Amino acid sequence: MNNNNQTIYLSPSKLNLFQECPLCFWLHMVKGIHRPEGPSSTLPRGMDNLIKRYFDRCREKGEMPPEIKGKVRGKLLEDQNLLNEWRKITKTSSPRFFDKELNACLFGGLDECFVDGDYFIPVDYKTRGFDLKENSLSYYQTQLDCYTFLLEKEGYRHLSFGYLIYYIPTKVGENGKVQFKVEAYKIETNPKRGYDIFQRAVRCVRGPKPAFHSQCQFCSWGNDFMNFE
Repeated sequence: MNNNNQTIYLSPSKLNLFQECPLCFWLHMVKGIHRPEGPSSTLPRGMDNLIKRYFDRCREKGEMPPEIKGKVRGKLLEDQNLLNEWRKITKTSSPRFFDKELNACLFGGLDECFVDGDYFIPVDYKTRGFDLKENSLSYYQTQLDCYTFLLEKEGYRHLSFGYLIYYIPTKVGENGKVQFKVEAYKIETNPKRGYDIFQRAVRCVRGPKPAFHSQCQFCSWGNDFMNFE
């Protein structure tokens, strides 16, 4: 992977890994050594698909979902085919940006997009079991920065912000009917910041093995394991 002749493909989730720990990122990209994963719930992905279909039904009616109407700017992107393309998370689908000088590609998949006149606003759905903590929003900053950057590179005008829309369960009623609290958060975005992180991540892959990260629990476990006697 660190061969300069080989194209590097990165997504916002990979850039989050790079920011969390350059060593874990380098091992993942260069050596194919991934962080250990425990059991995970399929519920968030299932909810994500249900929310997408719900927004698509609203799109067919030309309506904004009532629980966010008046809380966000713009309207739903009308072009369902374009949105379906943007929702794909593949190396060849849009939106994507190929940097010839770096021989690297940044790609990502949007959940949704609002339109305000000629301006496009990236949107991502989130589900949580509990109310947000103070740092919950900051974790997705790079994601929205990258989406804004990709839209810009695809030739779409933007307003330098996006939305995170949270669906948080509050009550289970009869017949298993779940009630949700819906919160929309406007996040200021900076496409240059997203591109800068992309550049640094590419240089990391091309470069030598990064140093041990003392704040990374995975690095700490690996270091303790290697030194165990």
